[in-house]
Amino acid sequence: MALKYASEELKNDKEVVLAAVKNDGWTLQYASESLKNDKEVVLAAVKNDGWTLQYASESLKNDKEVVLAAVKNVGWTLQFASESLRNDKEVVLAAIKNYG
Repeated sequence: MALKYASEELKNDKEVVLAAVKNDGWTLQYASESLKNDKEVVLAAVKNDGWTLQYASESLKNDKEVVLAAVKNVGWTLQFASESLRNDKEVVLAAIKNYG
């Protein structure tokens, strides 16, 4: 959670944020808005902890690869996916298999 106390410049540094989310996905909430829209960063975060999907940009909440990674980690995170992906059979089945 050290990222919370980092400068705005470092919260926008992809290398720093990527290292942080790989260690603790929850640190995504402290990343810059542009990095919350970076697929590589968000994928690393949701693979560490699916709950962090809630901090991803709206466009990545509509990205099937990102959402699948999140729901395979924590099925409940389906609630943060876009409406279209909440209606996607593959995504919903992955969430159900993780947490019925």
